[in-house]
Amino acid sequence: MAQQAAEKRIVLITGASGGVGSALCEVLKKDYHLIGLDLTPCESAHESYECDFTSKDSISLALYKIHEKHGGHIACVIHLAAYYDFSGEDNPLYEALNVKGTADFLTELQRFDVDHFIYSSTMLIHRAGVPGEKITEDTPIEPGWTYPQSKADAEEAIRSHHGKIPYTLLRMAGLYDDHTAVPTLSYQIARIYERQFKSWVYSGDKMAGQAFLHKDDMVSLFTELVEKRHEVPKENVLLAGEDSVMGYQALQNRIGHLIYGEREWNTIEIPEYVAKPGAWLEEKTEPVVPDAFDHGEKPFIKPFMIDLSSDHYDLNLSRVKEQLNWRPQHHIYDALERLIDNLKKDPPGWYKANGITLPDWMQTAKEKEVNANAIREKHEDHYRDAHSNFIWAHFMNIGLAFWLLTAPFLLGYESRAMTISDMGSGLALLVFAGLSLSWRMSQARWAAGIVGFWVLSAPLVFWAPTAGAYLNGTLVGMLIIAFAVCSRPTPGVSLIAAETGPNIPPGWEFNPSSWVQRMPIILLAFVGFFISRYLCAFQLGHIDAVWEPFFAGGGGDPKNGTEEIITSEVSEAWPVPDAGLGAMTYALEILTGLMGSTRRWRTMPWLVMLFGIMIVPLGVVSIFFIIIQPIVIGTWCTLCLVGAAAMLIQIPYSLDELVATTEFLWRRKKQGRPLLRIFFTGDTDTGAWEGDEREFERGPITVFKDMIAGGVTLPWNLALCIPVGVWLMSTRLTLGTEGSTANADHVVGALVLTVVVTATAESGRMARYALVPLGLALFTTPFLLGAPLVSVVSSLLCGALLIGLSLRKGHIRASYGKWDKFIV
Repeated sequence: MAQQAAEKRIVLITGASGGVGSALCEVLKKDYHLIGLDLTPCESAHESYECDFTSKDSISLALYKIHEKHGGHIACVIHLAAYYDFSGEDNPLYEALNVKGTADFLTELQRFDVDHFIYSSTMLIHRAGVPGEKITEDTPIEPGWTYPQSKADAEEAIRSHHGKIPYTLLRMAGLYDDHTAVPTLSYQIARIYERQFKSWVYSGDKMAGQAFLHKDDMVSLFTELVEKRHEVPKENVLLAGEDSVMGYQALQNRIGHLIYGEREWNTIEIPEYVAKPGAWLEEKTEPVVPDAFDHGEKPFIKPFMIDLSSDHYDLNLSRVKEQLNWRPQHHIYDALERLIDNLKKDPPGWYKANGITLPDWMQTAKEKEVNANAIREKHEDHYRDAHSNFIWAHFMNIGLAFWLLTAPFLLGYESRAMTISDMGSGLALLVFAGLSLSWRMSQARWAAGIVGFWVLSAPLVFWAPTAGAYLNGTLVGMLIIAFAVCSRPTPGVSLIAAETGPNIPPGWEFNPSSWVQRMPIILLAFVGFFISRYLCAFQLGHIDAVWEPFFAGGGGDPKNGTEEIITSEVSEAWPVPDAGLGAMTYALEILTGLMGSTRRWRTMPWLVMLFGIMIVPLGVVSIFFIIIQPIVIGTWCTLCLVGAAAMLIQIPYSLDELVATTEFLWRRKKQGRPLLRIFFTGDTDTGAWEGDEREFERGPITVFKDMIAGGVTLPWNLALCIPVGVWLMSTRLTLGTEGSTANADHVVGALVLTVVVTATAESGRMARYALVPLGLALFTTPFLLGAPLVSVVSSLLCGALLIGLSLRKGHIRASYGKWDKFIV
């Protein structure tokens, strides 16, 4: 090695193990003996020495070893070692490594005879220009942020400490190659590739731009400079980059065209006084954003970057051309094609090479060993086709917006608040529905849906004085929501969830999100909806009486049982009509039942959970109100009983989808996926797609059978519990029980029916064990309450029957994956 070094002139490269240093070593090692200095070994150099440039002792030791081995002559020193980041904050390493480290390095180099010292600086130390103005080596030094400031300070240190060593300060443009680019460019490409909101906005002069430099051109520049080191001035400054600059908008257009084929990438210029507070707010709120969404990564765009967004760096290359006869052989316009081709071939690899955090869908595609770009393109094609097919829905909402603007005058609302509400809602809907016409504006669809929710609830909030106002709010609100978010394509679903994964949960024999599984719930919700609206009309004063065939009011009250209940203190304790609140809940059940594809158990977990919350807990609340009717109010409501029965029967039909989604979330969490993100955007799953389920192309009898019996069975033992529950609820009539005994029987009987109906779901069959404590309660309550003998006997028999009948599980027809072990 020593003989080889003697034959070749020595070139010393600091930061040699980095990407730039390694590339230089590969080219220069043919004609020079390369010695690398870095914290980690450089495999491309002939020799490598560990050196920490923040420590003068480390620098001295490394140079001592080189001097001892190779003597005192060095042909050229290329100083690349430096620290930089894009935080905009002052880091101690800027001073310790870039400035003091450079000064210490030159001081220690004085023991050598160095032909030339080349320092890798940046064009950013110069005052920025404006479009049409060229930057020269004589342009004033005026760095705009901490990194170029450290480079300017390092240049001053070189001038002060170079001693007898000639030097060149090489102020280069932003580097790129066929796979990587300077962060400002690579993040710009990523924003457009992911169609982030930030890709469509910019706060600076869109005509301004910055020069770039291909890594191959940089290597040839250093090679020429090393070769001609004796010919250049002893104190030399050179700018290096490409001959012409692409402005920000031109870059946007070129990137958008190469990725999507779009001729122009519309970029909206927003004022600095909006952009800068926005960037500051995003940066400060990052710690409170769940890592499941931002991966714990701080936003790339910092407030200080807004100040620099109009900076223009177009370089005058006359000096470097004259001294070295060097010209760049690449231009960013053409090179972007290769850069983006490599992005499309391997998106995860490209992101990793550029130090960009992989979006969640890309990480999942990598795990499933599918090409992320192919999945993205497939999803975009499907999404755009579906949006085009359902574009009519957003035109319908535009029509409804105009209807809302005129309805108060056409229908005679007799309410100033309702009039203002509908007109304001109409204007808001006009904006959001208009934005929804663009397939890129899926967020606007959610905003339109929120407007629809308000229109649906406004008649209750303002106690609509006319039936027309209430009817209009109900129908138009439901239609707005349906057109906005129930139409295809479903907004908010991760592309990896939409394009990969099974339609039937792993280990299951049927799809719990199929339409035949959802239809019974939707139909029952319509029953509850019509009943609740009818009762609400009485509460709002739109009708004078309600139908009640069986139950009278209490204490000589002229009201019937239904009227007594819906005007009771319990009902009137609500700030809005409680029947109207029930109608709105049923309306939302209908809409959420219609929303989403047949894979929504994994593509929209939040929706399934919301659907379940509106059915199961609210069903329990409905049962509670039925229980308290005869106890607190002293009468019954026939329509309320029918509505409660409809709500109760919904419960077993909804459990399957809840179980499947819970299984899915647990499974993906165990596989290391971010639970919160998956909950809101969905994800793929193990298993294969089994083809479209053409459910309604079968015979009507088959469809009806699947609707009624899908995941629901009624074993004979549970069937026998139903008359027991009915008997207990009727002991006031059958046995003449009164007071606390009758109330206790009534409560237990209602709970028995609730448990039995819930347990008809095969996935909820374990709920039948709740009959055991109810049976035990019947063994004790007659004695605690001093019931008569006939009530004691009735309670003991019913309790024994409930406990005995709860023990048998009954036949389970389907399989439910891992949930099978809980079906006991």
